[in-house]
Amino acid sequence: MLNTKVNFLDIDFKNPIITASGTYNTQAYKEFMDLNKLGGVTLKGVAKEPWLGNNTPRIAEVYGGMLNAVGLQNPGIDYLIQDELEILKAYDTKVIVNIAGKTIEDYCEVVERLQTERVDLLELNISCPNVKEGGVAFGTDPKSAFEITKEVKKYCKQPLVVKLSPNVSNIKEIASAVEDAGADALSLINTLIGMKIDIHRKKPVLANKIGGFSGPAIKPVAIRMVYQVYDEVSIPIIGMGGVMTGEDAIEFMMAGASLVAVGTANLLNPSASVNIIEQIQAFMQKEGVKDIKELIGAAH
Repeated sequence: MLNTKVNFLDIDFKNPIITASGTYNTQAYKEFMDLNKLGGVTLKGVAKEPWLGNNTPRIAEVYGGMLNAVGLQNPGIDYLIQDELEILKAYDTKVIVNIAGKTIEDYCEVVERLQTERVDLLELNISCPNVKEGGVAFGTDPKSAFEITKEVKKYCKQPLVVKLSPNVSNIKEIASAVEDAGADALSLINTLIGMKIDIHRKKPVLANKIGGFSGPAIKPVAIRMVYQVYDEVSIPIIGMGGVMTGEDAIEFMMAGASLVAVGTANLLNPSASVNIIEQIQAFMQKEGVKDIKELIGAAH
């Protein structure tokens, strides 16, 4: 009998696979797969009021992945509570809400609104590269990352996961600062900063010019950062960045991730996350791994 359950911050996940923020929509995905099979879902970053996002075009395919500059478009916290969270009450899967804001007060207000909702984890987004205010502006400096984590944590009833940016020179320094500020866990990595130019128009493809680079090409960077941070902090890690297969997810777990988020793969195949769970089970069967916890940090 295989055990795929993971206890993460005293919360039992039936398996380690969750969706990554920004790549999951409850209304759309429930048509393609049984959400009950997922360890959890992470809802797209939500702010206190609706955001329109950036101008189009804001998504482009590139070799080895994709660029996006959606700019955290979202319908606001009221809609999320009334619609997304209401639908998810019918499913046996854990719920993670990604929090966005332009100021520390914005983040705190959203977190406060979620105190009494059926939400298992809060993910603090201080790493989005596609917004001019908030986002990565908080996540690339240890002092700013410490300050926002400390303030937001005061309003949290649920455990707080802080999502880190890879666009820093020392990921361990940021991770330590966030842990010292009271984060319960970390998730990494968000997208790298990238760009594509239309050589015929002699213009950047994205209206925002730069965007977040995701997909299989960034996986080695993500694995390296998860591996480094695992040795640096004592809080658990959600790993993500280019996960396309069960083997990719296992690699993240061996680097030190307890949970693994699937992102870009969901946009190519809405059933990708469920397929990855099945591939992990097949690996465990073949390799004689009876408990998935044996994989966490196994490469250290």
